[in-house]
Amino acid sequence: MALDAQIHAGSPDRFGYSWSIFRDILTEHREQFLAWSSALPRETWHGAFFLDAGCGIGRNSYWAMAEGAAGGVAIDVDERSVAIARKNLQSHRSLEVRKQSIYDTVATDAFDIVFSIGVVHHLAEPGRALAALVQAAKPEANVLIWVYGAENMGWLLRFFDPVRRKLFSRLPLSVTYHLSLYPTAALWVFLRLWPVRLQYLKAITRYSFAQLRVIVFDQMIPRIANYWTRAQVEQLLSDAGLENIRLVWVNEMSWSAAGRKPRTCS
Repeated sequence: MALDAQIHAGSPDRFGYSWSIFRDILTEHREQFLAWSSALPRETWHGAFFLDAGCGIGRNSYWAMAEGAAGGVAIDVDERSVAIARKNLQSHRSLEVRKQSIYDTVATDAFDIVFSIGVVHHLAEPGRALAALVQAAKPEANVLIWVYGAENMGWLLRFFDPVRRKLFSRLPLSVTYHLSLYPTAALWVFLRLWPVRLQYLKAITRYSFAQLRVIVFDQMIPRIANYWTRAQVEQLLSDAGLENIRLVWVNEMSWSAAGRKPRTCS
């Protein structure tokens, strides 16, 4: 598959539209970043030079710097996302934001941490993308991803995901954004009237209506959305050649997964 076709098969243009609406970095995003990156000990960020692959508005790079990272490179393929990320990260002079596809990561043995949060599960060729991330990491450096889990997601896969694939992912984004108002309202009411047991639902109960709408809209728009079991995520990292693989179940609905790139043999 040609690079342009690979990119189009994913959803950078659709998420770029979302980021053009929800462009602000919020204090609540730090808690999300810490959960999504929990497969790495927090001290790993201290002094690290990182690659943020699929950076969106740059919020994960922002919080990586807050955790003590020395600097890095943040890449995204959508022009709107790159422009917003540059604005959001402009106070960090050791951070560079580039317009670049995750498939076109040409760096080799360059970064202490390579991470991609909320991106790999939306790609046409996740294995190829992860191979590019591993290539960019230094020997014995960490590669981290956060992806949707399949566990506890049967209701979404059975009822919502077919509608997302056949309808929402094909509608004009302005129409989908309008439609996102209604399931967001239903979710907002549900979270306040019914006791919830799932950790993720407990976590988002305190979110504002606008924050809930971000979540709902982002679930509606992608052309590709994979929901992987623990075994599938572990296999993805193993197939990429990573060692010392660590997985953390985040809010009982997703996976933070990290592995170490092997030492280069002489």
